[in-house]
Order: sequence, then C-alpha cells, then structure tokens
Amino acid sequence: MHLLLLSNSRQHGRGFLEHARDAILELLPGGGTLAFVPYALDDHDGYTQVVRDAVANLGFTVRGVHEAPNPNDVITGSDAVFIGGGNTFRLLKRLYETELLETLRTLVPSGLPYVGSSAGTNVACPTIRTTNDMPIVQPPSFDALGLVPFQINAHYLDADPDSTHMGETREKRLEEFLECNNVVTLGLREGGWLCVRDDLAWTGGADPARVFRRGAAPSEVAPGARLDDLLQEVPRFDVKHDAQNAPAGQ
Repeated sequence: MHLLLLSNSRQHGRGFLEHARDAILELLPGGGTLAFVPYALDDHDGYTQVVRDAVANLGFTVRGVHEAPNPNDVITGSDAVFIGGGNTFRLLKRLYETELLETLRTLVPSGLPYVGSSAGTNVACPTIRTTNDMPIVQPPSFDALGLVPFQINAHYLDADPDSTHMGETREKRLEEFLECNNVVTLGLREGGWLCVRDDLAWTGGADPARVFRRGAAPSEVAPGARLDDLLQEVPRFDVKHDAQNAPAGQ
C-alpha cells in the first residue's frame, strides 16, 4: 500500500495542503488523475474546486467522485485518491451509501495511492471511534476502511497547563477509549502525518506524534521515526479485559 495520512489539510499561515507538498509529490504519480472524495463537507463542488486550485501547479487532474453518475467509476479510472477532511460521520455514511467503502478496501491494498486528511485519515483506520467530530448523522456502522490495523487521532491537541477549563483533555478521552478497546492509537498533531509504503511506516511533519497503548504511558515519536511495528498490530475492540491486560487472577 501507499498511504499518506495527514492530520490536517490547512496549516496556519500556509495554503491548502502546502505544508505537505513534498510528501504528496513523493506519493502521487506526476501528471496523474486524482480522484477526490468531498463527502465530509456539504458543498461538494466548492470543496473540489479548492483541491483543484491547490494542486494545479503540481500537475494533477482532479476529478470529484460526485461529478459522475457512479462515484466508483471515478475511483477505478484514477491514478490516486484523496479523501478530504470535514465531519467523519457524514463522510463514512456517504462511503457506505455510494459503496465506495468496498471499492477502496479492494483497490488501495492492491496499490492505488491514498491520501487522507483529518476525516479522510480517520476512515483509513479500522473504525472512526477516535474521531473528534460530533455525530451529526448516523452511518450504518463505525467500521471504516481498515487500511491500517490501528487507530489515529487527527488534530491531536495537548492540554494547556494554564487553562482553567475543567473538561476532558484529548489525552483523557483516548485513555477512556483504551479502557474499552485494546488498540494502539497514534495522535497526530497539527502539521503531522503518517506515511505507509507496504510494510514500512514513518511519521512526518514538524512536531512529534504521540503513541497511546493500553496499560502504558503515552510516548512521543519524533518526526521521521519508523513505526513499522504498528502495521503488525491486531486491534481488539469492545474488551473490558483481555488476556494481555486482565488483572491478576482473571
């Protein structure tokens, strides 16, 4: 597989996708056709035009999947696919309704390059349970593409030590997820990403990523660090206790 999973598509002070330009050029075939999936936002035409404008100087032809009678035909006729950010629940619901979920589950592991940003990164995981989004619609299932066997939390945000806000931090929410699921979760800060090439994986961007494992303290991962071992993970969902983490005597 060839994956580029971005935390975000807009970085403060820079244009759309500009911060990840080099990583995109390393992944996508020059001069190829890029299928864009705009379903995470409501304005499909406007969103597709934003992407067209952003990659115009990179030599790509952008085709919105919504512009064809059958969105799957756009995917199968393109050299790569990009799924943009927005609301993850809305995106996943449309992927089910259009049957793009099954098409992508087949074509991406067979070599179709995949770029995801924010919600597009969330749906590359086994489920969307670690999204930050509000469930504005109800998809048939939380099960997503499963292109990687672990979870990602895009837009990972560190707690502000000077804040008086008493609500849950992002770290606390991920700890709660791990109380019920034994699944490694990668927190990608703004401007960060994960690259996957077959059985190799590494982080990119300016800031470290954060790895959460059940029963262990979170660890920092420097940009460029190899995370090949995460591709061998076996996710376990809906487990209060399992053999690896059960208390003594159970």
